[in-house]
Amino acid sequence: MNYTIATATHVGRLRDNNEDSVYPVDDSSTPGPVVVAVADGMGGHAAGEVASTLAIEGATSLDQGSAVDRVQAANDAVLGAASNDPSLVGMGTTLTLAIFWPDGRLEIGHVGDSRAYLWRNERLTQLTIDHTFVRELIAQGRLTPEDAETHPRRHMLTRTIGMGNVRADALDIHLLPNDRVMLCSDGLTNMIDDEQIQRILANTPIPSGAVWSLVEAANAAGGHDNTTVAVVDVTE
Repeated sequence: MNYTIATATHVGRLRDNNEDSVYPVDDSSTPGPVVVAVADGMGGHAAGEVASTLAIEGATSLDQGSAVDRVQAANDAVLGAASNDPSLVGMGTTLTLAIFWPDGRLEIGHVGDSRAYLWRNERLTQLTIDHTFVRELIAQGRLTPEDAETHPRRHMLTRTIGMGNVRADALDIHLLPNDRVMLCSDGLTNMIDDEQIQRILANTPIPSGAVWSLVEAANAAGGHDNTTVAVVDVTE
């Protein structure tokens, strides 16, 4: 398989700092293996920016390793920095990381509420599950998806990189020619719904155009948070 990759990140319309990080930062085309990752940091005094940067650096520093191995390396990097600098204690970040292999295998490691989606045959499917308080309530049948949208704790995370011995979700699927994979921070999905994301992906054939169209849509809807998007197109 061949993979065409584009990424974009933007501070948004209300924030002063961009606490998101993305890898790679340059657009590329490659047969793989290639790592693509999105991280959304949190913590006071710019600690969120530090956390997401460290997570990406830790995850991509391994010469080889599974997606879950790379998530663990990210967690170690964030915890190590916090243990050496009291001002960074309590920082954390989401991390959604994908490895695209030459044989078409897609391997995902995931912690938090940044997401991975698959666009296939004109249909958008969310691959990851958000690690949030409201998502757990929905799974338990104690909250409806509609009520979750306005729940006061809807943004509370139950898993983050930097919170200790965090457990990553792992996913392994086989990609097909003409598939499109998207990773994003919640700055996108909190601003526009899946239907609008699907429409933009369907109408923007070039990955570099798609990522910026998605960022612009999030900002047009209010841009309440940093927005980061990676789009990977699959061809034979």
